[in-house]
Amino acid sequence: MTPIARVAIIGNHLPRRCGIATFTHDLNQAIAASRPDLRTEIVAMTDHGRVYAYPSVVRFQVRDEVIKDYVKAADYLNKERFDVVSLQHEFGIFGGEAGSHITALLSRLRMPIVSTLHTVLASPSPSQREAMAQVIALSARLVVMAQKGRQLLRSVYGVSPGKIAVIPHGIPDVPFLETQAAKGKFGFSDKMVILTFGLLSPNKGIEVMIEAMPSILARCPNAVYVVLGATHPNLVLRDGEAYRKKLMARTRALGVDSRVVFLDQFVDRATLLDYIAMSDVYVTPYLNESQMTSGTLAYSFGAGKAVVSTPYWHARELLADGRGILVPFGDSKALSDEISALLTNDVQRHALRKRAYAFSRDMTWAETSSRYLAVLDDARAVAPITFDRVHDRQGEFAVPGMQTSHFLSMCDGTGILQHSVHSVPDRSHGYCVDDNARALILACVLGGTGETSLPDELTARFAAFVQHAWNPDTLRFRNFMSYGRYWLEEQGSEDSHGRTLWALGECARSDTSPSRRRWARALFESALATVETFQSPRAWAFTLLGLDAYCAAGRHDLRIDKIRTLLAEKLMARLAAVTAPEWAWFEDELAYDNARLPQALIETGIATRSPSYVDAGVKSLRWLMRLQTASSGCFRPVGTQSFGRSRQVPVHFDQQPVEAAATISACLAAWRATHNEAWTADAMRAFRWFMGDNDLGIALADPATGSCSDGLHSDRRNENNGAESVLSYLLGLAEVRELARGGAMTHGTDTLPQLALSA
Repeated sequence: MTPIARVAIIGNHLPRRCGIATFTHDLNQAIAASRPDLRTEIVAMTDHGRVYAYPSVVRFQVRDEVIKDYVKAADYLNKERFDVVSLQHEFGIFGGEAGSHITALLSRLRMPIVSTLHTVLASPSPSQREAMAQVIALSARLVVMAQKGRQLLRSVYGVSPGKIAVIPHGIPDVPFLETQAAKGKFGFSDKMVILTFGLLSPNKGIEVMIEAMPSILARCPNAVYVVLGATHPNLVLRDGEAYRKKLMARTRALGVDSRVVFLDQFVDRATLLDYIAMSDVYVTPYLNESQMTSGTLAYSFGAGKAVVSTPYWHARELLADGRGILVPFGDSKALSDEISALLTNDVQRHALRKRAYAFSRDMTWAETSSRYLAVLDDARAVAPITFDRVHDRQGEFAVPGMQTSHFLSMCDGTGILQHSVHSVPDRSHGYCVDDNARALILACVLGGTGETSLPDELTARFAAFVQHAWNPDTLRFRNFMSYGRYWLEEQGSEDSHGRTLWALGECARSDTSPSRRRWARALFESALATVETFQSPRAWAFTLLGLDAYCAAGRHDLRIDKIRTLLAEKLMARLAAVTAPEWAWFEDELAYDNARLPQALIETGIATRSPSYVDAGVKSLRWLMRLQTASSGCFRPVGTQSFGRSRQVPVHFDQQPVEAAATISACLAAWRATHNEAWTADAMRAFRWFMGDNDLGIALADPATGSCSDGLHSDRRNENNGAESVLSYLLGLAEVRELARGGAMTHGTDTLPQLALSA
């Protein structure tokens, strides 16, 4: 692969006043200086109503609330054929809820994206989670500046470790200097200087440090606290200088106003480095633990300063092992004790400085840019993830591309394995016809929707498994097979038989191979009659879905129609017999794959033009959806702990992917039947469950690999990624991607409504 020639960086940029702007400026300069033949450009984010005199390196600017600017920026980057894009991500610098407008730019790019995440939240709101999930999915690689960021990406967002790089915040390469010269320059020659710098805002904890000053001065009378930095522009816009005035008033009340110096300046880097050089102790008394990155901390640490800080995430890592001193949040006494000790003990202070300086040599901008270039280069080998965009009642939503790498890893020469340990296929549990039938459905769906098709030999393997599962002596399908390829039973459950008929019906309709379509029709016809004796409503429903596909392929006869009517009437009779004022369902309990029951009635009603079936299916689905909606509005599938509980509100956990996939299908069937777009919103809400819009706010699916966790426990997700889960995610994804293209798995129905695609 040829070396990177052109890099675009998206982020704030000087002269905009903020830490991201400084970081983008410094990173760009470091990357550009690394090779004379490397060209860099900036796409600058401009906050609402502001105008900046950007330097020439800023070739395009995006007004944060103007969505067409994001689209135009993508067009520009594509036209100029940049090799890679480096995104500087922070929630507050992009427009839309939780900065979601940036997806309109990223999803249109035709080059890999490496996103530096300046904030990674442990407990994001649903909108923050969704926005972050989309950035993660669109990015080939992610950069964080602390190991805590890597940990949160893995535990909260389910990101694969190989996608994450930890690159510390870059620092200027300055010599280890004593303080006298710089103190003389600023008029502090006879003082012991404590410094805080950065944009002034309440989360910085300056008031806590001010409260510590009387005690510090009692032990070190020549101490002075310098607060360098302009007030944050957003704070000025909202409150003017009220916060700064409040701090100054407090210094007067404590009698330390002559020893707390406020310098209302946003200085250039050279001046800033002089101010850092004059300080004896640098302090960051931040109030929020979840501060992932602090450029002010990195710069002061890299200049070899003795640092006292509260234990926010970045400081906790950087100052570990005696490289700095940590004090509790909001504890002015601890601040005064530790700072006083350093100011009055030259040996201790100097030792702390030397440890910090020695450790920071790997953080210089030259080292940082080298690491960034390695990650940028690596990203070019990663296949991009495409997104389709749909609008529903909750606004625009980006639907991930179809990725099947994990699914393919679960398959071998026999078929698809049932289970995995984390993402590693688990051979000890062998195979089942249930999962191979689902896999055959997926193969047919992907082949019929224009998605990336599965290899034909793999589809043939799933078909061969189904064929081998057929036991002509019992007229039933076997279900479970050991890894050694011997059957563990003579016949499987009624439900597995019905699901296999569903797969055969789908194969008969839409397999790309005419020969396999003929095979599927013949086996479907041989296995169908057995269902007449079944007692399981789910087996009836699965078979009806198979009949819907089989009949859509043009196969009709009186026997088939009779069985179809029989099964539909059985569902109708069961619904009528069980339904009560507070229980509009087919059984006395809610179990698994629940939404397939109303879906089967709706699909059958559409195909046979039987309004009573459609009406019954829609009403029962509406009842189910009320139970599957949390008070927060997110989708909450029936938990497995509900099984066996008669006529009770479902237990919340454990939640299973199979329920979300069934709900997506059923809601889209209801939409096709009623043309009521509230059902498409419900379908998208069920899909969002995979992406993290759920009770725990944890993503179960990884769009980069197509993997999906096996479920959601009350306190965590199940980290295993078995066949049922990945197939549920991919089948649900296939349906919402079809929705994004303007259809919804039409199944041979008449003209359907369409969702509007975003511009």
